[in-house]
Formats: sequence, C-alpha cells, structure tokens
Amino acid sequence: MTNFVALIPARLGSTRLPRKPLLDIGGAPMVVRVAQRAQAAGAARVVVATDSEDIVAACAQHRVEALLTSSAHETGTDRLAEAFARLALPDATIVVNVQGDEPLIPSRVITEVAALLATRPDCAIATAAHPLADADEFFNPNVVKVVLDQDNRALYFSRAPIPWAREAFAADRTRLPPALPAYRHVGLYAYRGTFLRAYPRLPRAPIECFESLEQLRALAAGYRIAVLTLARPLPPSVDTADQLQAVRAAYGLAAES
Repeated sequence: MTNFVALIPARLGSTRLPRKPLLDIGGAPMVVRVAQRAQAAGAARVVVATDSEDIVAACAQHRVEALLTSSAHETGTDRLAEAFARLALPDATIVVNVQGDEPLIPSRVITEVAALLATRPDCAIATAAHPLADADEFFNPNVVKVVLDQDNRALYFSRAPIPWAREAFAADRTRLPPALPAYRHVGLYAYRGTFLRAYPRLPRAPIECFESLEQLRALAAGYRIAVLTLARPLPPSVDTADQLQAVRAAYGLAAES
C-alpha cells in the first residue's frame, strides 16, 4: 500500500449549516466521520487542520489528532500548507487532502488518489474526476469541469462548459453529444510535500482569481496534476440540511446492517 498522510481542513464558519464540522452523524461529529474514512483508507496518520478550538476538543474526545491553524487562510490548501510545515513532515510525504464535509467519501478512492500520485513522478498533485452525461450539470457554473491530456493530466479546470462541442451545441444545448470527453472534477487531492512547502510562495494567477479555483494556481506555475478517472460520481458533500439528513440516514442504515 502507498504510504500517505491524510490532512482534513475543517473551518467552523458556514453560512448554510452553522458549525457544520461538528454536526452529529450517528453519534460522532461530521469531521470525525471523515477522519474515520481516511483511517480506513490506510493513511499512516490522519490530522484535522482547523481554525476552531471547539473542533480540536471534539476530535480529542474521539481520539482523532487535530491541529489548530490560523483563521486567516483564504483556501484549504493554505491551511494544509501550514499544517504540513508545523507537523514537520518530510518533503517526500504524500499528503491527501480530504474535505471535512464528505463523510460518505469511499475510502478506496482516497487510497487510489494517493497511489496514483506515487506512480506519477511527473506530477506534483493527483486528483479525481468522473464523466459528465447531464447537460444541465455541464452548463452549471457551480460544477467544475476538467479537460485531460492523453496521459490523464489536467490541461485546465473551469466553471465554464469545456470542452466546447462547437457544431453540436450550435444545434442543440439540451444534451451532450456522444463521446464528448466531459469530466466533472472531484475536490479530492494528493500532494507531494515539496509542493505544499512551495505553495504559500506561489503568486495567485489571474485565471485562479477569475475562475475562483485554487488548483489553477498550481497549473499556472507549471505544476502537473494527474487525474484519476472514476466510473461514477462520488456521494455528495454536505452543504444543506437535506443532505445532512440523507447522510444521517445512510449511517443509520449502515449501523443496522
């Protein structure tokens, strides 16, 4: 198995679901459930990086390691970079960034993204994507798309509908043409430690600012990103009360089976 460390950025503030990382899911806070997924993936170490002493305390109650980081970070990657430095991890470490609001993320996907980066010395980052078949999702700016090269490296990420099927969309935008290589990006990353050490010094790229996608900072700086292509979508993150109830139901069913 690939040796890797899982870091989970968890910010307490949330506009739609107040104190989201601490919301109960089957007897444990959401962020603890995410940590358990990372532990099941075989991570050598799992650490929650947070801006909240309440989250640190909740993690301690469930024997999950947590680190208090700055509240001034603009991105999750900035928070991970601080955690990486403060934990004094070796530069050769593979670090998987697991989002703190994805308690249903399959552990095997965490493992596979880490393994992909381990086998791609040409890349500093690995992430994941799955095929898009729905036109509404394709044209939705809240759905991030990625275009790949022949070696499954990311050419570009965008909120815009890419790649653009010029002739097909001139006639009909209600469906995607057959064989269009459209992929939805999944916000799961594996980083080399050398990249996380360099990240705070990278300038924000204009494309990052306009798209509001922090991975474009890495592409603009010349870093390559390997992409694991999944056969199907992952379970959704928890952003709404309805999604929270669905996750609670899923954990309840798992406990009964």
